[in-house]
Amino acid sequence: MGRREIDESDFRSRPSKRSSRPRTKQRPEHSDAVTGLVTGVDRGRYTLLVKGDDGAVAGSADETMVTAMKARELTRTRVVVGDRVDVVGDVTGEDGSLARIVRIQERTSTLRRTADDTDPYERIVVANADQLVIVTALAQPEPRTGMIDRCVVAAYDAGMSVLLCLTKADLASPDALRELYEPLGVEVVVTRRAPSDGAAGGTADGANLAGETAGGMALAPESVEEVRGRLRGLVSVLVGHSGVGKSTLINALVPEAKRATGVVNDVTGRGRHTSTSAVALPLPVAVSDGEPADAFDGWVIDTPGVRSFGLAHVEVAHLLSAFEDLDEVAQDCPRGCTHLADAPDCALDDWIEASPEDERPARAARLSSFRRLLSSRTGSDA
Repeated sequence: MGRREIDESDFRSRPSKRSSRPRTKQRPEHSDAVTGLVTGVDRGRYTLLVKGDDGAVAGSADETMVTAMKARELTRTRVVVGDRVDVVGDVTGEDGSLARIVRIQERTSTLRRTADDTDPYERIVVANADQLVIVTALAQPEPRTGMIDRCVVAAYDAGMSVLLCLTKADLASPDALRELYEPLGVEVVVTRRAPSDGAAGGTADGANLAGETAGGMALAPESVEEVRGRLRGLVSVLVGHSGVGKSTLINALVPEAKRATGVVNDVTGRGRHTSTSAVALPLPVAVSDGEPADAFDGWVIDTPGVRSFGLAHVEVAHLLSAFEDLDEVAQDCPRGCTHLADAPDCALDDWIEASPEDERPARAARLSSFRRLLSSRTGSDA
C-alpha cells in the first residue's frame, strides 16, 4: 500500500501553551435575573429573600428564601447584609438548590468601620440602612461616650440618621446621656427591665428567648413598643458593646429571631459576644402574647458586639460636621485652626468659658470627645 497524501483536512490546530483563545469582554446581560435582599452571610454562602410576584421583598406571602453564591466576576466584590442583588439560576429555594449573584444594585448607604484609626482596610458593616441604632447600657456595663461618639460620626459619614437606645434604665438614670446627645439632634429612646417569674421565654436547656435576659428579667413591654415605633418603616442596624442587651432587645422586637443572650462578667464588667454574624430580620408591626403579627413594617439588622469602632476611613474634615453644635461655634475660629487643645484662639475654648455653670460639664465633655477623635485621626496629642 502506498503512502497516503496529506492535505489540508489533516491539519489539527493545537492551542498555544502560553495562552488559549482570548476571553471575550462581553458579559451576559442576565435579563432574567430576579431581585433579592441579602439577609445573612455564612462562609461564602448568602441567604437571600427573593421578592414575590407582588414586587415586595419583605412580608409578601410568596417570598422565597434562597441560598446563593457570588458569580466569578464578583470575586473581589464584597456582598454584605442589606445589599440588594440580582440573582440567576435556581431560585426555587428548595433543599440543595443554589443560585448565583451576578450583580449588586447601587447602594443608598454604606456603614463602614476599621479595626482602629490606623488600619487602612475598611470593613463594610451593612448596606442600604436608613438608621443606626446605638445600643448602650446605662449600667452593667457602664456607658462609654467615646464609643457612642465614634458610631455617631460613622453614621453621619454614611448619610444615616442616629437613634441612641439606652437600656437598663431600671439600674441608672438616662438623664446625663440625654443631655449630652439630644442637643446634637440624636434621638434617644429608653428601655428598662421588668421582673419576670421565669415562666416565659426560658427553655429546658437554659436558653433565653423572646426578650428575656440571662438574669431572668424581661424588658418592659411599653418600652419595647416605643423602640418599635422608632424603627417602623426603616431599615435599622443595631450596634453596641457585648453585654448591653442588644440581643435581648432583638428578641423582644422579633420573637422568632431567638438570638442568643449572655451575662456580664462581674470581674471585667464586660459582656461576651453572643451574636456572631450580621443578620437582617423583618420587623413585625406588633407582638401579642409573644407571637408576632403577620404584617411587617421595616427591617432590623443585628450585628456582632464590637469593642472598637475605628474611623480611619472618615476624612478629618468630616469629623467636625458630625458634631453640629461644635461646627456652628467653630465658624468663629481663625483660619487654619486645628481645634486641638493647643490651638491658639480656638473659638471652642471660648465657648466653654462663656457657658453657664450648669451647662459647662456637658459642653466640656462634648469638646473633649471631639478632640479625642480628632487627635486619634491626626496622630496628635489632644
